[in-house]
Amino acid sequence: MMTTLARQLLDRYQRGLPLSANPYAEIAAELGVSEQDVLATLRQLREQKIITRVGPVFDHHKAGASTLVAMAVPPERLDEIAAYISRFDAVNHNYAREHDFNLWFVVTAADQQQLDAVLATIETDCGMPLLNLPMEQAYHIDLGFKLAWQD
Repeated sequence: MMTTLARQLLDRYQRGLPLSANPYAEIAAELGVSEQDVLATLRQLREQKIITRVGPVFDHHKAGASTLVAMAVPPERLDEIAAYISRFDAVNHNYAREHDFNLWFVVTAADQQQLDAVLATIETDCGMPLLNLPMEQAYHIDLGFKLAWQD
């Protein structure tokens, strides 16, 4: 069962985290709990795989370089390769799809040179070619959702 604090964090902060030196302290003050409670709840949500990360989403054209990548991974190696790719700080998210290209991930770096280095390392270490799909047209899709809680 999800705690009241976990529900509040998920409902209120899908977007719009406080922009300050101490955002978790501000969240705690807004919700009437301690900063330690906020951090512990976020850790628990991550451990339960309810969330994967808390952090900003940048316009990659303004903040560096980014690309979508697809790989055709043998099914028996999918978990291994996905775990390897997820270890890179430059990988925002990584997910399996039902397709010949069954592993997809987004790589973001400070510049194109760093991006290319990450892609080359992944390709070399995995021994499989990458399908590099850089964005040609940007679209804003609001991925915040109204959550329906059931007890």
